[in-house]
Amino acid sequence: MYDWLLFLHLLAAFLLAVTVITYTAVALGAATGGRTLFVADRCWDVGGLGTLILGIWLALHLDEYDFWDGWILGAIALWFAATGLGQTTQRRIAADPTADVALMHWLRTLTVLGLLVLMVWKPGA
Repeated sequence: MYDWLLFLHLLAAFLLAVTVITYTAVALGAATGGRTLFVADRCWDVGGLGTLILGIWLALHLDEYDFWDGWILGAIALWFAATGLGQTTQRRIAADPTADVALMHWLRTLTVLGLLVLMVWKPGA
């Protein structure tokens, strides 16, 4: 069971990476149509929900981790922050497709990197 949970959790995390990489290309000036960002946003929706649900499931499934561990709570807080920054970016693009959303994107990217650091090194675990 653990192997499947971890595999699906990592697969969901890769979907988050697809979104960040796609928006990075846009922030750096790549021309894109609405469909590209639509797909990237759906990757975040599926990957975000998958990482959250499967990550909590993993924390509850394993005896060595507890849901209340600081690194898990920190990861959940960063997940919500990254999702909020992404939603702000989506709203700005929907209102004005030529809007400069680079700041929101880079903040989300840093948040996702912080999330990755917590997942890999698990400080305090």
